[in-house]
Amino acid sequence: MASRSIVWFRRDLRLVDHPALAAACAEGEVLPLYVFDPAFARAGAPRRALLHDCLAALHTATGGALVVRHGDPADEVPAIAEEVGATTVFVSKDFGPYGRRRDEQVADLLRGAGRTLRGVGSPYAVDPGVVTKDDGQPYAVFTPFSRRWRAHGWRAPIDAPASPNWISAVSDGLPVRPDTDVDVPSSAEADVTARWRQFRDHALDEYAGRRDLPAVPGTSRLSPDLKYGLIHPRQLLAESDPRVEDHAVFQSELAWRDFYADVLFRHPRSAWENLNTKFDFIHLDTGRHAEEKFRRWCAGTTGFPIVDAGMRQLVATGWMHNRVRMIVASFLVKDLHLPWQWGARFFLQHLLDGDVASNNQGWQWAAGTGTDAAPYFRVFNPTAQQQRWDPEGEYVHRWIPELDTAGYPKPMVDHKIERQEALDRYQAIRRM
Repeated sequence: MASRSIVWFRRDLRLVDHPALAAACAEGEVLPLYVFDPAFARAGAPRRALLHDCLAALHTATGGALVVRHGDPADEVPAIAEEVGATTVFVSKDFGPYGRRRDEQVADLLRGAGRTLRGVGSPYAVDPGVVTKDDGQPYAVFTPFSRRWRAHGWRAPIDAPASPNWISAVSDGLPVRPDTDVDVPSSAEADVTARWRQFRDHALDEYAGRRDLPAVPGTSRLSPDLKYGLIHPRQLLAESDPRVEDHAVFQSELAWRDFYADVLFRHPRSAWENLNTKFDFIHLDTGRHAEEKFRRWCAGTTGFPIVDAGMRQLVATGWMHNRVRMIVASFLVKDLHLPWQWGARFFLQHLLDGDVASNNQGWQWAAGTGTDAAPYFRVFNPTAQQQRWDPEGEYVHRWIPELDTAGYPKPMVDHKIERQEALDRYQAIRRM
């Protein structure tokens, strides 16, 4: 009798280039499983809707074999392993703080029943913890990390299993798709690959010059698909050429993704705490007035068009252009003097690509509390940023129809004054 195993899908909702799935199929019959963790219920409606659509597409791709269970994975995974007589549960390794705790608990419970949780592969080109200096120490700065990351390399993508021997089992059904005004992107694996190749063939060669222009389609828009593993970064790396400058710049964005995952893996507390603990002592605004400033930032009514356009794009679409993400983040922490965690939580609530490692470490970069060696003097001028990256105003007018009318508010702060205030606050802790 062939052995039975489970592939527990998480952030890898695809069949192509799925090492855990390939390893399971090599051993015999396979049950594809997804557990809808109650912890995910805190995610915003757009992200839950995208997950629903991804699971529906995976259910179809597995010929209806995908089992979806609802509940704590520590209860559900051992239970279904017992139900179908699986000896091994295969997973793509999770390196986040919550994922590691969850997997350790599930592994212990499976082990107690004579079963095994086996991690094969991960959502990253190079697993967190692998890229190190010659002495084995981790990199704290991106540029040397990226050089070693590229030198380390990654294996080539693999095909989907030719004819998986799926186990048929009773499913609890897909999670209910929440109502949302956001039009989530196509979530079928083949559609995502087609979108990538369309970008590769028609826009990648101009990536370096167009990626910072929010009014033009100069980026791949694949971040939600990478988040849910509808495509693996190995495929993007394999189908781009680092000898071409634009391709190399694109690949560096994938290196940033691996770098931030590495930082969080080595410093789990940095998910919500300052990586640089000196910044625990910086003066931040709190109280009712701070909450009102935050409300205007969330609503896109700050009076700074590039900031407001970005926030409105986020709420309306579940996505925001990366250059604009940096601008709105800088504005929150350095013009409004609010905690970066406020912005990070709002982003995770709304972003389709919401990922704790990339999102929160990116916010720490903006706040100057993270990996950057000299962050305190970087204060983006939102007006200058708009003039540089949206000189014709196409992007801001797209998202702010009342921009040139009396209905649009005046700037809520004087950037010059707040910039100096931010620098003064940074200088105060530098002297500590």
